[in-house]
Amino acid sequence: MTKNKYLSLILILIITFSASAIGGFTTSAFKEPWYSQIILPSFNPPSWVFGPVWTILYILMSFAAWSAWLKTYEIYILKIYLIHLFFNSVWSIIFFGFHIIFLALIDLIIILAFIIALMSIYFKKNKISFYLMTPYFVWSSYALILNFSIFLLN
Repeated sequence: MTKNKYLSLILILIITFSASAIGGFTTSAFKEPWYSQIILPSFNPPSWVFGPVWTILYILMSFAAWSAWLKTYEIYILKIYLIHLFFNSVWSIIFFGFHIIFLALIDLIIILAFIIALMSIYFKKNKISFYLMTPYFVWSSYALILNFSIFLLN
């Protein structure tokens, strides 16, 4: 990764939103009619909520990774971030593409483990990055409860 701070931000944003695009494409291509036919918990948010929430979260997590990178230039932080993004993008493929709710739940547990690992690193290296990841951790924890509930109901 480049040490040019603006170029590195652009690269992190491009990579992050590429992962988002994979998830978005899979969701739009394979969500229906399956998703309308499964039983959803009462606390399931309306579909229109997910786009804006994820856009904000992807921006925050990108800035968190970028800020930590600028502070340390330690490549292992970016490697963990990129591996985490892989699992993040795969969740939509598993859940909406293959309709395997339990495997998506396992993937979400892995994502949360990576979020916690990143937050732990960020807390030691750059508190701003840690705080930028907090909404992502909260939303992913909610997503875990939601995914688990959908698994139990179906």
